[in-house]
Order: sequence, then structure tokens, then C-alpha cells
Amino acid sequence: MLKELHIKNYVLIESLDIELSMGYTVMTGETGAGKSIILGALGLLQGVRADARTIKKGSKKCIVEGHFIAENNDIQAFLEANDIDNEDICIIRREILDTGKSRAFVNDTPVTLSVLRELSALFIDIHSQHQNLLLGREHFLIDTLDSVAKNALLKSEYAQSFKEWKEAESRLAELKEDAQQDNSDYDFLVFQLQQLSELDLKNIDIAALEDEAKMLRHAEDIKSALYQASNALDSEDVSVSSILRNATQSLDSINDVYPDAEAISQRLSSCRIEIDDIIGEILRKADSIEYDAERLTYIDDKLSAIYSLLKKHEADSIEELIQTKENIQRRIERLEDIENLIEKATREAEKSKKQCLEIAAQLTKIRQKAAREVESHILKSLIELGMPHASLSFNFTPRKQPDQSGNDNVTLLFSANRDGILQDVTQTASGGELSRLMLALKTFISSHKNLPTIIFDEIDTGVSGTMAEKMAVQMKQMAAHSQVICITHLPQIAAMGQHHFLVYKEETSQTTATHIRELCREERITEIANMLSGEKLTQAAIENAKTLLG
Repeated sequence: MLKELHIKNYVLIESLDIELSMGYTVMTGETGAGKSIILGALGLLQGVRADARTIKKGSKKCIVEGHFIAENNDIQAFLEANDIDNEDICIIRREILDTGKSRAFVNDTPVTLSVLRELSALFIDIHSQHQNLLLGREHFLIDTLDSVAKNALLKSEYAQSFKEWKEAESRLAELKEDAQQDNSDYDFLVFQLQQLSELDLKNIDIAALEDEAKMLRHAEDIKSALYQASNALDSEDVSVSSILRNATQSLDSINDVYPDAEAISQRLSSCRIEIDDIIGEILRKADSIEYDAERLTYIDDKLSAIYSLLKKHEADSIEELIQTKENIQRRIERLEDIENLIEKATREAEKSKKQCLEIAAQLTKIRQKAAREVESHILKSLIELGMPHASLSFNFTPRKQPDQSGNDNVTLLFSANRDGILQDVTQTASGGELSRLMLALKTFISSHKNLPTIIFDEIDTGVSGTMAEKMAVQMKQMAAHSQVICITHLPQIAAMGQHHFLVYKEETSQTTATHIRELCREERITEIANMLSGEKLTQAAIENAKTLLG
């Protein structure tokens, strides 16, 4: 249940603190006093979208904080699953900054809005006037029946089966698309593979081929330069080797008288040997170089083919071309076996669909059983709410294709009159009838979902007098196992409350502020009398208020 609500700097509320109790609580106040503001603040705790414009003028941020008693096992399990401190009092806080950003905390642990929404749904259910239209929405009806049926485990099993079926269908569609695409490309893929295979890519060194081609193009120049280098070192006119030999012999002749000459002689001998070796290597290389036009043409053609393939496949290296070749090879192999793959995928998709439909059929059966239970309860409640001749039925029809919720199209058919024709509830029920229908449904749901707190925002729309009193009786009965808070304009409903809060507005020359306070017995008499008589408080209204309060 909601034990405390603290609001700071939200719209017209500068600071507001409310302590609430179990049972049936009513909130009243003039139109525009700020009842909707309080509901809006509670909506922030439910994870609704934040808006910086809701921050009170002149403030940097607004804070809404709710203290909830966390006795529900589902709540405790949720807290543990999300690594949130599990305490007897669960404190949910939402902060809205003037930058438009918001922060959410549960027991001082930062949480995402999705976590906040899931948790708050276990604590509180706010029913506003427009929610009566949910009676015409299929997924609301399905969720209602699932809550009554307590088939969360089967729903989870169905969701997994539905996911697997859709994934199997997706794989099959992908295979068929690939087959259609690749069939038209098969010859081209084979041609590409042949081109890549002819080059023997794994044994190609582009740099080596480019160097060889460059050498062949300049073979004559290279040969000539080598011979010139050889002649410069060893010709008939000049021989470096002979010069070095003569110098060595001169030094050797003075070894006996000048010992230092020996070391120099040895160095010159080493140079002569190196020069002779260089000359020999130059001549060998010169003799080995021959211009080979046929070889140059072969290399040029090969490089041209490589460059063309690199450009064609948008590759930067031989390694990338090899990867492209392997990919094409796999596509060809897959295409050659595509029919077998499609056949296998078709069997898998059909099997997944069959399993999904079997679970969906179980869901339908359980929902239909729950629907009879809900119909029976609502009809009994409607009799108490002044609709003794009402009839209603959940109508089930199969979907053209199952969706994530199952294979059921569900509509609520209703008639308020004896022997009336059952029609879609949104087309045949008046505003007051929708309010009573929703109240009857909420009363039943609350006992199955174990909702600690239920808030009704003007559930009494379209009803008055005795009917309002009967609705109040229903809400008071609901309060036996839930905390029920009702925002109302009707004195009959307000008088039935066990706790009564007044929402009012105070205006000064500087500001306007919304406040709320709990009324004592005498204050309740005055407030209900005002609701009865309007602007002018009469003694008759006061006596009537006392009578309503019992």
C-alpha cells in the first residue's frame, strides 16, 4: 500500500506531504483545486514521460517520492532480481531537472524507467476516466483474462514458442530470397570463381612480379651499366685489382725493416680479394640478364589480371581476394545445396508453427474458462450497481495469424437491457454504464492481481444519486483487501470513505499553491454539505451530510 506521498516543486505544489492508510480513502475539492496535479505526480512514480514544464516556476527540480509497504512476494522477488535493497518500506523517488532530464531511484538505487514501470505496476493501479475505453481494447481484455487465469507460465512458454516460430520463418524466407537471387547469379558466380582460381592467388607475390617486370623492361640498360661498372674496375687500361696487388707487394718488401707495413698490406689484400669477388659477381649478373619479351608479356598480363580483380572486388590485397574467392565458393556450394536447405528449413518452420498453435490453443481454452468466471462476477456486481437486466459475454474468434499474445481476437459484448442484442461494449454502453462496468471489472481483478493500491479518478462519471452510493459500496468492499483511493465530485461516494482528504488551492499576491489535508468529522460534514448544496451552504445540506455520514 501507499503509506506516504511527498511532492516538492511540482506544478502548483511547493511542498506537500500526505500520510495514507489502508481502507477506503476519498479525495474531494473544487474543480481546478489540483486533484489532477496529485495524480500527475503519482504518474511520475509510474514512469510516465517527464516534462521540465511541470517544475514549479523558479525551482531547479521537482521531486516526487512514494513510500510503499512491500509485503507482496512478487515485489520482493522483483527487487531481488534487479539487485535493489529489499526492505519493508520501498521508497520510489523520481526527480525532474529543469534541463528536461529525469532520474529514478528505488531505495536509493538508480533504476531505468522500464524497471520503474514494472515495479510501480506491482504497487499501484490508477484508473482515470479515459480508461473506461480500455474495455474496447483487445489486449486489455486479454491481459485481464490472463491475470484471472494466472497463466503467466503458459504465456511465457507461448512467447518463446512464438519467437522460435518467427525466427524459423525468417530463416526460411532468407533462404528463399537467397535462392532466388543466387539462381540468377549462378553462372556469374561460377565465372568469378574461375577467374580467381586461374591466378593461383596463394602463390602470387605482387611486389616480386612488379620488380621482375621493371627489370625486364630495362634489361639492356641494366646489362650495359653492369659491364661499364666491371670495366671501370678491371679494364686493359686500368685494373683496380692490379693496382692493389702492386701496392701490397711494395709494402711486403719493407716488412723486415718496417713492421707496421704488414698490417696495411693485409688490409689491401682483403680489399683486392673483395674487388675481385665484386667484379666476378657483376659479370655473372650481367651475363644472366637477358631481355625476354615473352616473359615480360606474361608478367604484364598477370599483373593486369590481378589489378582488374582487385578493382572489381574492391579489394586492397591478395589476402582480400583470397577471402572473396572463399566467399564465392561458399555461395556456390550453398546454392547447389539450397533446395535441401529450404526443404529442411520448411520442415522446421512447420514444426515450430504447429507447436506454437498447440500452446495457443491451450491459452484460448484457459482464457475462455476465465472469461466465464469474469462474466459471472461482473453480472453479479452489475445487479448491485443497478443493472439487473445487463448481459455480457467475451467473444472469441481466431486470428488470421497468431501474434505475440496468442491466437485470440477478443471483444466484450454488452447489453444493459432485458433481451437486448449483445454488441461491442464501446458501441452500446453509455458513459455511466462504462463506469459501472469498469468498476465491477476492477473489483474482480484486484482480488486476483493482489494490487496493494487502486486509485479511481472520477470513476463516478455519468452516475449520480443512489447509483453513486452503490458504486461507493463496491469500492468499500474492494478496500477490504486493497487500499482504495477515490477522487470524486459526488457526496454519496465521499461520505462512504473511511478517510477523507480535501484538495484546495490558496492564492496570494505572489503565487498560487495547491494543498491537501485530512478532514475531521465536523470538516467532513461541511465539505459534503458544500458538495450537496453548492455555493450557498444550507442547513438542509448539513443535515443531509450528517445522514450520509451515518
